[in-house]
Formats: sequence, structure tokens, C-alpha cells
Amino acid sequence: MQIRTFHSWFAALLRNAPVAVVQRLGLPVNYELLEDDKPARALVWRRFYAAVVADASLRADFDAVVQAHGRSQAGKALQAALDKRVEFALADEQGVVDASVQAFGAQFPEWAGFDSPEQALTGDPANRQLLFEAASALGRASAVTYSAKGAELEQALSAGDTPAVFAALLTATGSPRKFGEKIIGIASVRQAQDLVLRSVAACQQRDAWDYQRRMARLARALIAQFTLLKRERGWVDMNDVERAALELLTDPVLSGWVQERLDARIRHLMIDEFQDTNPLQWQALSSWLSGYGGAVGAGMAPSVFLVGDPKQSIYRFRRAEPQVFLAAQKFVVEGLGGDLLSCDHTRRNAVAVINTVNAVMRQAREADGYDGFREHTTASGLAGSVVSLPPIPRGRPEAASPLAAPWRDSLNTPRELPEETLRTQEARQAAAWIASQVACGLKPDEVMVLARKRAGLLPLQDELRALGIAAQIGEKTDLIECCEVLDIVALLDVLVSPQHDLSLARALRSPLFGLADASLVQLALLQRKDALPWHHLLQKTELLTHDLHGLGAILMRWKSWLDSLPPHDALQAIYDDGDVLARFAAAAPPVQLQAVLANLRALLSVALDLDGGRYATPYGLVRALKAGGTLAPATVSEGAVRLLTIHGAKGLEAEAVLLLDTDTPERNAESMGVLIDWPGEAAFPQKFAFLVSESRPPACAAEALAAEQAARQREELNALYVALTRARHTLVISSIEPYRATTDSWWQRLTPLAQPCPLECPVSAPSTEAAPAGDSDNSQESDAGVFNLPTLPVLAALPPVDVGSLSPGAREDDDSAQARIGKAMHRLLEWGGASTAAQVAAVTREFVLSPAQAARAQALAQRILAGEGAWAWQADVLAWQGNEMDLVHEGQALRLDRLVQRQDAGHEGHWWVLDYKSADAPERQPALIAQMQTYRAAVQRAYPGATVKAAFLTGRGTLVEVL
Repeated sequence: MQIRTFHSWFAALLRNAPVAVVQRLGLPVNYELLEDDKPARALVWRRFYAAVVADASLRADFDAVVQAHGRSQAGKALQAALDKRVEFALADEQGVVDASVQAFGAQFPEWAGFDSPEQALTGDPANRQLLFEAASALGRASAVTYSAKGAELEQALSAGDTPAVFAALLTATGSPRKFGEKIIGIASVRQAQDLVLRSVAACQQRDAWDYQRRMARLARALIAQFTLLKRERGWVDMNDVERAALELLTDPVLSGWVQERLDARIRHLMIDEFQDTNPLQWQALSSWLSGYGGAVGAGMAPSVFLVGDPKQSIYRFRRAEPQVFLAAQKFVVEGLGGDLLSCDHTRRNAVAVINTVNAVMRQAREADGYDGFREHTTASGLAGSVVSLPPIPRGRPEAASPLAAPWRDSLNTPRELPEETLRTQEARQAAAWIASQVACGLKPDEVMVLARKRAGLLPLQDELRALGIAAQIGEKTDLIECCEVLDIVALLDVLVSPQHDLSLARALRSPLFGLADASLVQLALLQRKDALPWHHLLQKTELLTHDLHGLGAILMRWKSWLDSLPPHDALQAIYDDGDVLARFAAAAPPVQLQAVLANLRALLSVALDLDGGRYATPYGLVRALKAGGTLAPATVSEGAVRLLTIHGAKGLEAEAVLLLDTDTPERNAESMGVLIDWPGEAAFPQKFAFLVSESRPPACAAEALAAEQAARQREELNALYVALTRARHTLVISSIEPYRATTDSWWQRLTPLAQPCPLECPVSAPSTEAAPAGDSDNSQESDAGVFNLPTLPVLAALPPVDVGSLSPGAREDDDSAQARIGKAMHRLLEWGGASTAAQVAAVTREFVLSPAQAARAQALAQRILAGEGAWAWQADVLAWQGNEMDLVHEGQALRLDRLVQRQDAGHEGHWWVLDYKSADAPERQPALIAQMQTYRAAVQRAYPGATVKAAFLTGRGTLVEVL
């Protein structure tokens, strides 16, 4: 019996492939398999840029992309092309890349005879006549704003200024302007707006076509250089392995040879977790199995058993596609005469948990079109429970302002970011809940904590350890992130560079030497007198206290080994001489002992693997270790809380599962990426399009993008399903108040189904008395009296701010109604545009406003947006804009409400500092005038040769310039 991954099976096929086939694929005969292609990706860019410089056409393409989108965004787009190089190569071979984005004339046939959309808009007599009719209709309107737009449209048509035509009929966001229905000739205006919208779409299509051609040529050059690099180094990556397997199993001549060899060894084939298969893997597998179709293959085909669940497909970032599972289902049933079996019954989840799963996924099926879900049943006899911890409040924005914080010595005190503070608070609350459960008798290893990203687990690990509870992040961890490895790297760092006092301090404080803080203070005081590195001071025994004697000799001995021996041999000698493993074992907690020793031994292996262990320099070893990329060995610590991402927890379970940060907003639209449409049954991608922004796709990609966004939404629901079904008995949800309102987050879906905490300990030992299936109302009664969960401790409040140290404008009562209305107004202006109901509701919650107060804040914001300073939000007027800008001027931290740079005629390059005031006459307050003058001086210093102006935007809609 063989147990293999797809990659290991494909690699075995490649190893047995004929040499001629390997050479035809452009692969080295003697190769090194790269499981991680990061080293190769890091080396390709210098070669690529050299190729771009040497080719005039590539240079022109690269310069055009950089000029249009910036160097960073161009690099991001090229990185996306390299990530999807397999899909690009397969699509390009079939001509799909060039056909994925059409020219604007092909997408909009009515304008096919014109050179550009702008010419089609103003050069076509019928279109031009329609636009003049719209201008005339608007010009006759009684409303001043309407007639002004009519005049603008007529002037733009006369001047042939297409952007001005767009601005006259469309808003800055690209939507049609709202004109009164009573205007005579409004039908012409509406037709003109539709015409302009199609023209804008045609312009986007034209730009997308140009971008697609440029990026396709650049991607071909980049992938060619990457292929040459791998061939020169003798490297083969996993993508090459998959392509080779596909070639071997689809080639009309070779496939028979491969199939014959497979027939001799494989009689039964079972593939688990099939929902994680990518299209390329399925094409290779289906090509092999298709050979058994018909009478010839009958009786020779192996038995095939595919196991999977599309609801648990959450690896699209690794190219896994749930639609492949559907294609495989159809193939097995129709092509191999197989059966389709389904199971919706579980033995894992308690009644309350499975009821929650059913309720949430049923709602997703009805509201979000989540097909394929059927109600689950459970054989568990436990009632179970679903609870929610109190959400962590985000707090007032002013708390994060430099003006509201005490002075910080930036050389000694790290900056505390608001998001990190919130994660720490959530981790502290979650740790308190886990501690209460452990106190009630639950074992730590029966608790699993899940988060979307690994970064959210690190604060919880620290908080649990502070409470004396062992915790382990059970996924792939970078070796350099382990404390014991950092201690050894610090020792190597100071042996290579003796002037690195901080590295030596870490090594001396570590279990290697175990010095106390008082000893390090002694060294620091000696350094003030002699101004020498700590390493040199340790050689002067006459100056040292007793506990520091002998350390200099040890360090010099180890340094001599590192200077004269290969790094691995020197490190092994240090391990033996310093009894390193025993020292760290004595210092490590019992539950972490095996992991600590495994990491230290892995460090020796890294030193041996680097350049063969013989030709690396000590400095090269230190650099390689600090660069990361080497994974720590996987270990399992019994008696520790398991901290996992949702992707890493698939297939696992625990008695109690706690979900962190469940109220996250939807992610923003992606930019500078690629859009791929690869149906599960297709042999190659049907579309491969480079997209500048998903918020402004070309018309030809709109349908494929909608399908891609639907697939992402389904994967989000799949991740929720996976997270919920990990819990055997208790499910706990935790959240941080989001920075913007959410409607479909996990928290919003789960909160109505959860009991608020604190409550009695919900986790109980298995009960022999079965609870009635589907009866979630009895869950608390079934568990009553088993444990008693103490009330969660109150989180420590932040230290009070010294009001006297604040600037005059910051001393008003933050809790007063007027102050909260002003803050809400600021937040709405920061978002910009017409305030939506969701935004008003968000500021109502955030600033604790009554409906009347929220309405006043909205009215003030809208007056400013529509008043004399409305130009400050118009895209055609502005060259640059920013909200809540932080500046430091003459040692004083400043925050500007809004900073913009104009580009309109007569104001080119002018900077404006804008400050929102709900008061009617801020110009009468000398303190505010002085503050604005300071803001203007700060911006003037940043842009010495530019014109800088400052103004108040008041709640009356006026703009008051500060002279």
C-alpha cells in the first residue's frame, strides 16, 4: 500500500520519465526539487530587469505600465503573473491570453470604425447632436446648478474636451448626475448620460486592452527568465512536476507506456480531501483514468474512491477549486459507472453546535445562494453550548492621535499601534475564558483557538503563558521565530560582530548563561566609563563582578571555533562545550521541552544544509537564519492549548473551540492582479486577464469577475462551516469592533444564535443520557451544575491622559454631546460622499448618539460636502488628497483633517489645509487661527516652493480662508 500526495506521485512519474521527455519539457535531467520556490523567485528579478533594458519594446511596455500605475503597482502585477505562471503558460499556448481582453471596437461594435472612444463620442454627428440637445435642455433649467452643468457641457463639446463632457454628466464616482424630472428635454439628458456611460466603459475597455497586451509581453519575458534561471541552477519546482505529469499522462504515445506501468502496481485508488484538488492535477488524473473507458479498458481499470466535501474547500489561494470536485463526480458516475454517496450525519458535534451550523448555513443558502448544503444530524448525546464573549470596543479615534498621547521616547519605547492593542485586549479576554475553563476541569489540550491569520494567535500565546497555561501554535512556524533559536542566533551574531551589544545581552540573558538583569546593568555602567563593546569588557576580568568572570574566555573560545571551522562544525562544538541542549531543556516548561530540543537540533541541520555545510561563512549563516524561510519541525506538545488558523485546523477537532476576530469587514477590491476562469472539466484556462482594479473591470471581464467574487464569497462561507464543525461540545465566538460597519460577518451571523458570556461552564464530560435531537433549548439545563464559570475579569483601563498636556483644541469634554456630534461629522467626512444609512448607523454606535444627534452630524457633513468647499472632494479638481494626516512640526505632533493638492486651472499645484468645524464662526477664535497657521507652516516646510493655503469648512457650508 502506498500513501502519497499528488506532488509525490507526480514527482515519481517524473523520475521515471524518459530522458527525451524531460529534455522536451525543458527540464534538467539531473535536478534538485524545490519544494519552496522563494529562493528562485528572489533571484529572477535582476535577470528580468536586465532583459527589459536590453529590449526596446519590453522597455517601452514596462515604462508605460510604471508611468500609468507606479513602480510598486507594476511590480505587484508582475509578481501576480509569476504566481500564476502555470495558468498563464497553458492559456498562452492556446491563444487565450491575447483573446481574454478585446479591443474596444470588438466589445462595442457600434464604435468599431473609430480610432478611440473619445472620437466616437464627439466625432459621430448623431452622438454630438444628442449631447448638444442635452446641454440645451440643462441650460434652460431653472435650477442654477442644472443650468451651470448645461453650460459646462456645451463648453466642453465646443472645446473637444472629453473629460469635461464626462464631468458635466457624471459624478466623480462615475455615476449619472441626478437632474430633476421636470426639466424640459430630460429624456435627451438621460440618453446622453447613457451614451457617456458607454463611452466611459469603452475607454476602460481600451485601456484594459492596452494593459493586457503590455503585461502579456512582460509576463512572457519574466517567465522565460525564470525558466532559464531554474535550468541553469538545476532546479525543478512543483509547477514543473505537475506540468510534466500532465504531459506524461496526456501524450498519445507516452500515456500508454505510463498507464501500463501504473496498471502493474495500482489496483485500488482512493483520494481523500478531493475538494482541495486543483484543475491541473485533475487534468492529469482524468487523462489517466479516461484510458480505461470503453470495452478495451473494462476490467483493467482500478477501483476509484474519491472522498471530499465541497463545503470544506478553502484552499483557492493554492489553486484548489471546488468545481473540480463537481467535474470529478460527473466523470466517476458517467465515465467509470460509479456511485455517488452522501452523508450529512456526524458523531462529532453536540446538539447546540450542529443546530448552529444548520441555522447559519440555512440562512446562507437562502440569502447568499449557498447551494449544496443539507441539514445535518448528530449522534452526539451532549447538549453543548454556543456562547459569545463581549466584543472588544475600538474606542474613540482621538485615543490614537499623537496629540492625545503622552510624549514617547522613540529610541527606547516602541510605538503601540491601535490594532495591536485591540488584538492584545481580545487575546487577554480569550485567555481569561480559557483559564476559567481549565480551572473548572477542562484540559488545555481539549481547547482549540482558531483565527483567520496566524498573527492573531501570537498575542494569545503570550497571554496564556502569562497565566501559566501552555499554548502551542500547531502549524508551520518559521524556525527564526522560535525564542530558543533567536537566542542561538544572537550568540552567533555577537561572535561574528563583537560590537553588537544587544545581541550579546540576549545571549547572556538566555539559558546559555542565565545572567540576571543586575549583571547586565553592571556591564552597561562599565560601558559608560570605558566606551567599549560589552564583548571587550568581558575580557577585562579586573573590572567585572564575580558572576561575570570566565564569560570572556568562553566567548573567545567559541569565536575561535567559528572563525576557523565550518559553521556547522563550530556550532556543534559550541553545543557540546556549552551543554546547550541540557541548559535549554532545564529552562523550558515541560509542555514545550520536546519542541525546544527539536528546534535546536533543526538549527544544526540548517547549518549543515547551507551550501553543503562546508563552504558557508559564519556571516552567511547568520544572514541566512535571519532571512527566515526555514520551517521549524512539527511537534505535538501534550497538555497545551492548540492555536491554529482555520486552514490549519481542517480535519481536527476539540472539545471547546474559540473563534477569534469574527467581525472583520469584507476585504477591499483587489488591484494589479489576474482574473482566471478555469472550469473543472476544461484542459486549460478559458480566460486569463490582467486587471488593474476589480472595482473598475473592463466590460469583457465583468461576467468572469462576478463569478470569481461569488467563488470567494462561497469560500468565505466554507471557512465558516469548517470553523464551526471543529467543536465537539462548546463553540465560543470573540470579536473586535470593526473599523467599518459589517452586515455579513461571522459575528453578525452567529451572535443571534449564541448565549452571551459570562455563564456557567459549558464544557462537560460526555453524558450517557442522549439529548433530544434538535432540542437546543434544553442545552443549558442539561449542563447545569456541572461547572461554575466565574465572571470574566474586567480588562485593565488605559492610563489616563494628562489633559493639561493637550493642545487647547483638544481640551473640550470628549463626552459632551456637541463633541460627539463633531466627531461623528468628522468620521462621515472622512468617508466622503453622500452618507449611507449604514455609515450613519456606524457613527451612531461608535459615538453613542441619539437619532436626532446622528441626523445633525449627517446634516453638518452634507452641508460641508455640498458647500463652498465641495471642490475639495471632486476628482477632476484634485491631484492628491488625504484624510487625518499626521505631521510633526518643530517637535509638535499635528493631525490635519484634510490635505489636498489642486490641479484645476488657475490653482495648479496649490496645497490646501482644510479643517472641519461644526461651529459657525471659527475665525473668531484666536487659538484656532493660530493652530491653522501652524498647520500651514508645517505643510509649507514639507513643500517649500509650493503655494499652501488653509481654510475652515464650517457646518454652514462656508469656506473661511485663514490669512
